[in-house]
Amino acid sequence: MLADKLAPRADLDVMLSLAGRTAVPVPHAVPVRVGGFGGAAGLADYLTANKIDALIDATHPYASVISANAVEAAGEAGVAFIALRRPQWKAVVGDRWVEVDDTRAAVAAIGPKPRNVFVTLGRNDLAPLGEAPQHHYLIRSVDPVDPPLPLPHAAYITARGPFGEADDRALMTTHAVDIVIAKNSGGNAAYGKIAAARALGIDVILVRRPPPSDAPAVETIGAVVEWLDHALTSTLVRGV
Repeated sequence: MLADKLAPRADLDVMLSLAGRTAVPVPHAVPVRVGGFGGAAGLADYLTANKIDALIDATHPYASVISANAVEAAGEAGVAFIALRRPQWKAVVGDRWVEVDDTRAAVAAIGPKPRNVFVTLGRNDLAPLGEAPQHHYLIRSVDPVDPPLPLPHAAYITARGPFGEADDRALMTTHAVDIVIAKNSGGNAAYGKIAAARALGIDVILVRRPPPSDAPAVETIGAVVEWLDHALTSTLVRGV
């Protein structure tokens, strides 16, 4: 959304960088670079070689390594930096949340009794499910889980959000889901499962976000654009 907001501006040369975790990313209105840089040093080299003036970290709130590399690289290359961090979800009346630090703790929080678990974690976070094979798992991901997990009771849904409350409520009802495991990603695109769980009286185990860095951050696209305009008028503009 940020890239689409910046794309029409003739005063900016925008490059959108994706980690490459998703096989088929959604189309964007700006040039896209896919793949890693080789850590903070590699990213700093890229910023310098391409005469970048400003770096905006708008990655997933759980991508702590990428975010840390971005902060370090911006400092090393002398590039203006801001992070876009959407606010995390807050519990409201009717929510039945248990918050944990990681996926292993989330699996333990399900308990020993077999349950029907709706899992909406990234594919790289699923391995601890194998420690509790007694549960029936419904696993949703953008790309297929390949190979499938070594679990006796697992079903898979490959789908890309946004996911609405009505659709997620129907999904949970059809599969008799009685507990959800999710990350506190924030935003609207994935909130459907949270609202659906509330409406159905279903427990939710939320994996907490990693601690934020001390780097400057804002919560909205509008605030990023305002910061960017100020940052680029304060330095010699070479590109973004």
